[in-house]
Amino acid sequence: MKKIIILAIGLFITGVANAQSTDKAIRLGVKAGVNYSNIIKDDGNNNFKTDYLVGYHAGITLDIPLLPNLAFTPEALYSTKGYKSSSTFGDFTQTTHFIDIPILASIKLAEGLNVVAGPQVSFLLSTNNKFENGFGTTEQQIVEDDADRFKKSLVGGVIGFRYDFNNKVGINGRYALDFQKNNENGSTQTPEYKNQVFQLGLGVKF
Repeated sequence: MKKIIILAIGLFITGVANAQSTDKAIRLGVKAGVNYSNIIKDDGNNNFKTDYLVGYHAGITLDIPLLPNLAFTPEALYSTKGYKSSSTFGDFTQTTHFIDIPILASIKLAEGLNVVAGPQVSFLLSTNNKFENGFGTTEQQIVEDDADRFKKSLVGGVIGFRYDFNNKVGINGRYALDFQKNNENGSTQTPEYKNQVFQLGLGVKF
């Protein structure tokens, strides 16, 4: 995990240093939007179906120009992920809470239209499990610093687009996928999987 953090900081500093040689200013922004998440199950006791879960993301962005049509655009986001599953016993929902650090490159394709892509580091904060049936609802919150069920940090990738209506407001859509599994020994209680998320959001630059 320390190596991942050092790499993220190193890429950020490199982008800032390169940007200082351009005549365009670094711009800070904020963004927020909807998450549509599910899991990709791997080996282990994962013989159950899952459905997509609606969540959200919000955080800060940087726009660091490197070339006329290329920018370094890292972000720091609070993001909820997870999945839903139904059985004859009831409905189960798992919501995971992450800090995501996308380390992105933004390439301008046309006026206002940009493609974004790059690696992402995700840090797990907590997990909420909810089970509902005809008799009631049971909820459980797990602070992941105190648990060893899931990995606390994961590396993934992001690809998507951003459309800028003007120099301040834009919309963005993307797909994010973890390259690492959440754990190594799957079961129906703690399945072995990778997170995948479709995101749609609105961003504002200052």
